[in-house]
Amino acid sequence: MSASVDQPPEQHHEGQGILLAGGAYFVWGLVPLYWKLLDDVSPWEITLHRILWCALFGVIVTVFRRRLLHFIAVFRTPKLLGALTASSLLITANWTLFMYTVTTHQLVEAAFGYYLTPLVSIGLGVSLLGEKVSTTRIAALILAGGAVAVQAFALGHIPWVAPALALTFGFYGYVRKMTPVDSLEGLTVETVLLFPVAAVLITLWAANGTGAFPAPSPTRNALLMFTGPLTSLPLVMFAAGARRLRLTTLGFLQYLSPSITLLVATLLLHEPFTRTNAIAFGCIWSALMLVSLEGRIPLLSRRVAE
Repeated sequence: MSASVDQPPEQHHEGQGILLAGGAYFVWGLVPLYWKLLDDVSPWEITLHRILWCALFGVIVTVFRRRLLHFIAVFRTPKLLGALTASSLLITANWTLFMYTVTTHQLVEAAFGYYLTPLVSIGLGVSLLGEKVSTTRIAALILAGGAVAVQAFALGHIPWVAPALALTFGFYGYVRKMTPVDSLEGLTVETVLLFPVAAVLITLWAANGTGAFPAPSPTRNALLMFTGPLTSLPLVMFAAGARRLRLTTLGFLQYLSPSITLLVATLLLHEPFTRTNAIAFGCIWSALMLVSLEGRIPLLSRRVAE
C-alpha cells in the first residue's frame, strides 16, 4: 500500500479509494441476487463455471496488462505455486459454501460468517504469526465464541456454515497475505490451476446433457459466462481502492458487504431473522466495535503482556 496509516493519502486519492473499495464491497454484498438467477444450478457446478470463466478472463486481462511474463514466472517458482495451490483450494471451498447458502436460503448465516472473518484473521495472526494481542481483542474473540455458542444452543448442534465460511476465507486471506503476488494475477493462477478439472467436468456434463451449459437459452449461457468477470472485477476494484486508503478506513468498509447481504437476505429474499440471530449478531457487532475502537482509545490498546 502506497500510503501508511501515519501518513494518510491525499484527499483526492482517498475519495477515489472509497469509491473503488466501497464499490467492490457493494457488489459483493448484492451478488447473491445474481446467483439467485442461477438458483436451479448446483453450487458445485456454479463454482466450476466461476473457475473456468474467471481463468479465461484473467488470462485475457493479464495479456492486456502486459503481465504475461510475471504470470508465467509464478509457475516457475515452486514456493509461490505451492502457496497459490493451497489458496486455490481454500477459495474454491469458500465459493462452493457460499453458493450452498444461496441455494438453501441461508444467506443470514453467510452474512454471519463474513462478520466472523475479521475475528478469525485476528486469531490466525496471534496463533500463526505470533502477533501480540490486546485485552480488547481477547474480549472480541470471546464474544465471537459466545455468538457461535448461542447458535449451537438454539440449534441443538454446532452450526457449521458460518464458521466454515469464516475459516476458509480467513485462511485464504492468511495464505494470500504471505504470498507476494499481484491480486488479479494471483486469482488468475488460482483458477488456471483448477481450469483443467472445471473444463473436463463441464465438457462431460455438456456431452451427457446433464449440465447447465450450454443451455437452449442464450440468457442462461451469458449468466454463466459472466461469472468470470463478476468474480474478477470487484477484486480489481478492491485492490485499486486499497492502495489509496488508510488501513483504518478499509477496515470499516469491510463490514459493508455482509451488512448489505444481511439486508438482501431479510428484506428482499424474506429469510427469517430470529431472536437467536439477533443475539448472535449482537455479540459479533459488539466484538467488531471493540476492535474498531481499539486504536482510538489508549486503554483498549493495552497488550496482555503489559
